[in-house]
Amino acid sequence: MGILEQLISAASQGVKARSRQVPLADLEARLGERDQDRPFREALTRPGMSLICEYKRKSPSAGEIAPGVELADQVKAYEAGGAAALSVLTDETHFDGRLDDLAAARAACSLPIIRKDFVVDEYQLYEAAVGGADAVLLIVAVLHDERLREFQLKAAQLDLDCLVEVHDERELDLAVESGAEVIGINNRNLDTGVVDIQTTYDLITDVPTGTTVVSESGISNREELVELERVGVDAALIGESLMRSEDPEEMVRTLAGTSDSTTEHFLP
Repeated sequence: MGILEQLISAASQGVKARSRQVPLADLEARLGERDQDRPFREALTRPGMSLICEYKRKSPSAGEIAPGVELADQVKAYEAGGAAALSVLTDETHFDGRLDDLAAARAACSLPIIRKDFVVDEYQLYEAAVGGADAVLLIVAVLHDERLREFQLKAAQLDLDCLVEVHDERELDLAVESGAEVIGINNRNLDTGVVDIQTTYDLITDVPTGTTVVSESGISNREELVELERVGVDAALIGESLMRSEDPEEMVRTLAGTSDSTTEHFLP
């Protein structure tokens, strides 16, 4: 079984277990408890390059990333440094994520939050909405065509934005056909783990005008961000390098090319 198949299998098993503990009807009943919306897509479409800064404890490719780094401290540093949005890994099996991390992140900062996970069931959309997310990741390699459309429609009904992730031309075509408004180009091959930022440059030319574009994985310096912005990328999702940084707040400032007096573009 390949890495992606393992991730999908674990996600499916997790949904089955959680839905037995918390029925969908219970999640639906809690939708009215949600606090003020924090628009995710809007945060990515301001002038300049927006940064989606990620909190993750480990990954299949890197193992344990930043032992002892507290979620609240990290996301506060991201916000202070000028992040536009926050990505929170909630996959437990392979990334040591937790659904409770969404609420904890929401309490610690005012940034819009995307739940990053392997969404295989609509139940997870309700979890995201109730748990404190403003957006969800939908991976084309995980979802069949019809489910991709259905999940985007359901997410919209739940007032969630969608970041639709692609890795190649075929997946990009499917994302465009599904009506995706925010497309994430992942520079990491999910099966091999190999990262190649050229993937973004190869695919962005086929993204329709007006679509918000996010480049994901393998970005670690200001020069890369400047070049990505030059070719039309609106935002970059950065995780591991920030998690390993001794001063994540300053690193966000450096990546954004801002100083204390010029962060108003990134602040809510």
